[in-house]
This record gives sequence, structure tokens and C-alpha cells, in this order.
Amino acid sequence: MLVAAAVCPCPPLLVPEVASGAAAELDELRAACDAALAAVLAADPQLLVVVGPGPGHERWEQGAVGRFQPFGVDLRVRLGGGDDAAPALPPALPPALAVGAWLLERSGWRGPVQGLSVPDYLEPRLCAENGRHLAEAAERVGLLVLGEGSARHSVKAPGYLDERAEAFDAGVARALASADADGGLAALDDELAFELMASGRAPWQVLTGAAADGLRASLLYQAAPYGVGYLVAVWN
Repeated sequence: MLVAAAVCPCPPLLVPEVASGAAAELDELRAACDAALAAVLAADPQLLVVVGPGPGHERWEQGAVGRFQPFGVDLRVRLGGGDDAAPALPPALPPALAVGAWLLERSGWRGPVQGLSVPDYLEPRLCAENGRHLAEAAERVGLLVLGEGSARHSVKAPGYLDERAEAFDAGVARALASADADGGLAALDDELAFELMASGRAPWQVLTGAAADGLRASLLYQAAPYGVGYLVAVWN
């Protein structure tokens, strides 16, 4: 059963070593992510699952390695910690899950961990089905759900400006703030999300499949500092 979930964005810039001189610009976002994850750990999960966007639909075991070399930093993290001196065998975690592993390491969590990457082409029905299976993986399951809103909030955004981006992310924020009471996340249009470059659509729909009735929700952060929608929430 899902006892708590943290919803966080996953830009590599969240890692201060990657952001370098611009690291302070995301201090507020990091603090919100830390608070969301702390709330999940306070719910005493027996298993924590990191769910995020990736090129394929794949499960990742504890100890899988994430690398930040593609972003100019010689930094490695392991999903759920482990011996960093151990061989880093391919394949590496997708970047989103590498950021999740970094957040989890930062939180001090030492319990069992699994990872799940979901591609942007995964149908909403299958996302929800994945969520139901995750919720049944242990008596007390916690989720770290990674993904972002539209990457088209401004002319300087990665996807340039799309005037539909603001309304799309506003709907996501309402759903996250209400633990999806109106079904807003489950009803997200996967084609529209793809057009708006919203990497969180599939992970959020995994969350809706895992969520039980009666969860409370708090929206801790909403902004688009680089033209990309970043949202942080807790369901517990």
C-alpha cells in the first residue's frame, strides 16, 4: 500500500556540482524537494521506489549507478547507496533516476530501494497499472516521483514558447495539491503532454495508479525558472 509520495522535478541542475556557479538559483527548489522526501521517510515506508522518465520502460535494482559525466561533472551516485568503489556496470540509470538517486542519498535513506523508468509513449492505462503493482510490492510503500511540467513556458525555454504551457501546468498543480481528487492527473492527454515536452506525465500517472483514497496533499513549490515547469508536492 502506498503510504506517502514525494513529487519532484529532476533537472540535472538540481545537483550543485552540475549547476556550478548557478547552484544558488535553485536553493529554494532543493529545499522543497528535501522537505517532500523527508515527509515520505517520516511515513516509515518498508520500500521506496523511484519513478521517473526514461527512454525505456525498465525496472532498476538497488545499487544501479547514475553518472553525471554527460553534464560535465565526474560524479556518480548509486540507487539506494552502496559501495561507490564497486564496478559501474552498464547500463547507467537514466538522468532523471540519477537525480532521484542523488536526492535519496542526500535524504539519508538506507532502506530497500527500487527504480522504475517510464517512457513518454507509455499509455495512461499502463502507467496506472504500473502504479497498482508498485503499491502492492510491500505493506508500506513510499514513492519518489520525478518529472517536470511543460518545457515551453518562454521563448528561452528548451522547447520555445507554447501558450498552452501555463494552463497545462496549472492543471497539474491543482491535481497535485488535491491528491488528484478530480482525476486531473489521470486524465492528462499524453499527446498534449508530449507536444508541451512535459516529462512528468507518465510518472504522475503511475502515482495515480498507486495512490489510495484518503491521502492528504501539499503543493510545496511551483515555478518555471528556466521556462520549464517545476512542481514539488507531498501526498501522505
